[in-house]
Amino acid sequence: MAYKALYRTYRPQTFEEVAGQQHIVKTLKNALATGKIAHAYLFAGPRGTGKTTMAKLFAKALNCEHGIGCQCNECKNCVAITEGNHPDVLELDAASNNGVDEIRELIDKVKYGTILGKYKVYIIDEVHMLSTGAFNALLKTLEEPPAHVIFILATTEPHKILPTILSRCQRYDFNKVSEEDIKERLKSVLLNENVEYNEEAIDLVVKLADGGMRDALSILEKVLAYSGNRLVVEDILNIFALESKEEKIKLINSIIHHDMSDVLSRLNNYISKGTDIKRLTEDLLLLLKDVLIYDSSYNEEYLESLSKEEAISLSKDLSVDQAIKMIDILMNTVKDYKNVTAINPIFEITLIKLTSLGNESKRVVQEETKVVEKPIRNPVKEETPIKKEEPAPVVKPVVETPKIEEKIEESEPLFESNVKVVDKVIYLTEAEKEDRFEIDDNLMVKIMAVSKKEIKAELLDGWKNIKKYSTNPVIGKTATLLIDGRPLVASNKIIVLEYQLAKQVEKVNAKEIQAEIQTVIEQVFNRKMFVYAVSRNKSIDLQSLYMNLLQIGRLPKPKDVTLEFVGE
Repeated sequence: MAYKALYRTYRPQTFEEVAGQQHIVKTLKNALATGKIAHAYLFAGPRGTGKTTMAKLFAKALNCEHGIGCQCNECKNCVAITEGNHPDVLELDAASNNGVDEIRELIDKVKYGTILGKYKVYIIDEVHMLSTGAFNALLKTLEEPPAHVIFILATTEPHKILPTILSRCQRYDFNKVSEEDIKERLKSVLLNENVEYNEEAIDLVVKLADGGMRDALSILEKVLAYSGNRLVVEDILNIFALESKEEKIKLINSIIHHDMSDVLSRLNNYISKGTDIKRLTEDLLLLLKDVLIYDSSYNEEYLESLSKEEAISLSKDLSVDQAIKMIDILMNTVKDYKNVTAINPIFEITLIKLTSLGNESKRVVQEETKVVEKPIRNPVKEETPIKKEEPAPVVKPVVETPKIEEKIEESEPLFESNVKVVDKVIYLTEAEKEDRFEIDDNLMVKIMAVSKKEIKAELLDGWKNIKKYSTNPVIGKTATLLIDGRPLVASNKIIVLEYQLAKQVEKVNAKEIQAEIQTVIEQVFNRKMFVYAVSRNKSIDLQSLYMNLLQIGRLPKPKDVTLEFVGE
């Protein structure tokens, strides 16, 4: 017996075997059960998602000798449709038979009755390839076909079909098959074929298939022809000229650390091996997208390509702003690939751009040092010095709430500040209203500079646990107020929350509630932390100020700033 390709061998023979497209399967089965069968159908969707297969299954369900809706695969009609030689089920490829003459010949046969089955089923594949004349020839018959005739039109480009044809068809849109459905189907095939495999290899085949069940089986067949009776990642990478995830992570790390020599060395290696540069570019985009998602949400459920550990490792040295810039550059590169014949030079320029990101600030600082002979000094020092025995700390918490004090080294301040200086100790500025705390922008930037991602991640992960205290008769209202906030930055001793509403910000920053807020935080996270709130608009302004100072090299260094609680 002649060899059959895997996608033909494992083509579904009943509706139940179809991978995905359950919305279409259910609709067709209900139509068959109730006898509400249309005279013309349009199956539209990406390639390899089951359009032609579904058309044949529908034809089988119409003509099975055991009754409409059945697919016994044993009667004469079912067997003939499966083998592709049923006289009443005719399949026409419009890509090679797109003229008026072919359509007229088909129309002439429509008036004749069936030979074996109850219905004549005409399946026209790639129907968008028909000429305008052929569409017009089909139009009248499609509108009022004989009762025993059903047309099923299949296409990957429904927008190219005449509106007059579309309006006469019952349309079904096929989606890309989900990765989970493809994975389950591949496992079933591998089990039947007695092939050794590992999960990572199957995941890679699924990614390459991009939602196409037929493509997944074709890829699998190609790999098995190369490697024999096993499916491993190394063989897939070799066949399709791909790079491993580990290699792509190493490349991103080299880019982040501005190691231009290593980046170019890796590029030369990719070119010499014939690596698929387009797919490599797209894979880098996916990895950076995962880093951006995790750095913003700290939720591993949304990760597509990276594990939680890999995302954390990459995000340590990659800021959100830098990740966004890298993604923008790569997206523009993907667009540029469509307009050039040689993509390698474009990719090389892209890698150089990516690796140079962040070095602009160094050049700006160097230029500034040439122009500015003297460093900017804090004008506060020129004012009347405050006596040592009269320090007036600004944050004056209620009850046992500590105040925040910031110590800096003897080096000059990196930017202007309105805070008061007493023996190299900087205190928060007193709020205009005595009943609430207020931190100025300069000190907020210092707080942001010493913030730690791991602490913020811990807070985000456990923030939902605050709800447990929302019914507490003592701190319930305070817990409810905290739930509406989102941790913006956090260090060992302070957490800054972001709120949408200004009224909520005012409530959190009220001195009278600070003790209760700290009690809730301590109960949930076992941390004694001062809590401060800012609005969404203020948060955006602060992040913009932070990034501007970072770019010009004027951001306070964490080692120069120490925030700690001091009891009264």
